[in-house]
Amino acid sequence: MNTLNNATPAEARRLIREGKWVKPTSGVSSGFTQANLVVLPKASAFEFLLFCHRNPKACPVLDVTEPGLFSPSAVAPDADLRTDLPKYRIYRNGIFDDERTDITDIWDDDMVGFLIGCSFTFEQALIRNDISIRNIEEQCNVPMYITDRQCIRAGKFDGPLVVSMRPIPEKDVVRTVQVTSRFPSVHGSPVHIGSPHTIGIQQLDQPDFGDPVTVNEGEVPVFWACGVTPQAVAMNSKPEMMITHAPGHMFITDLKDEQFSVL
Repeated sequence: MNTLNNATPAEARRLIREGKWVKPTSGVSSGFTQANLVVLPKASAFEFLLFCHRNPKACPVLDVTEPGLFSPSAVAPDADLRTDLPKYRIYRNGIFDDERTDITDIWDDDMVGFLIGCSFTFEQALIRNDISIRNIEEQCNVPMYITDRQCIRAGKFDGPLVVSMRPIPEKDVVRTVQVTSRFPSVHGSPVHIGSPHTIGIQQLDQPDFGDPVTVNEGEVPVFWACGVTPQAVAMNSKPEMMITHAPGHMFITDLKDEQFSVL
C-alpha cells in the first residue's frame, strides 16, 4: 500500500519537492483531490481553455493561474507548480523533449498553468464501495491508452482522446458507473465499457502511458476520459512549448474529493 496514503497534501508536496517521492501518486493523501497539469505560454492559453471547455470529460478545469504565477490560488495557494509534482514532461513543437522533477529554470512570466481534474479522485470512493483498484493493488501506474475518438478542436489544439482503464468485476460495473458519475468535475462516468477494440485499443497489455495491469476472468475493462489527453493533443497539434505532468505523477491539491461529488 502507498506509504503516503495518510499524508496531508502539504506533507506530500514537501516530500515531492525534496525529491523524496518520484513515483506515481495514486493513493497518496487519500481523500484529497489530485490534478493533471498543463503549462503553456500566455499566447496559447485562451485556445487551450476553449479546448477544455469543448472537451470537459477529458479536460475538466479545476484552476488556472494568471501569467507568471506558479501558486494555484483556488486549490492550493501555498503550493508551487514548478516543484510540487513528482515528474514533469516537456514537449517542444509536439516532440517529447525531456522529463524532469523541477521546472523552475524554464518557468517565466509568460507561463499559464492549468490544473485539470484526475480520475484518481474517485478511486477512494470506489474503494469505500468495496470495489478494488488494480493499479493500487499492484503498486503501479494506471494504464492509459490513445483511442480512435477525436476531441473537439479549438484553434490549434486538436487530437485523440486518451482513456485510463480499470478492470472491474462484472457484478460491480453498474455500481462503478453510479459511484464515478457523482464526480463530473473529475472525469465522471466511464466513456466506454467492454471491448477495447471498439475504441481503437488493440492490446490492453501494451498501454501508451502507464503500466499494464492484470485483468482477471470475470472482469470487464472500464475506461474513463483521462487528463493525459493534452499530451496526445500536444504531439498532434505541435505547440511550440507545453509542459505537463508525467502520466500518473499528479499535483495534490488541498481540496477534499467529496467537494467534487454530487448527489
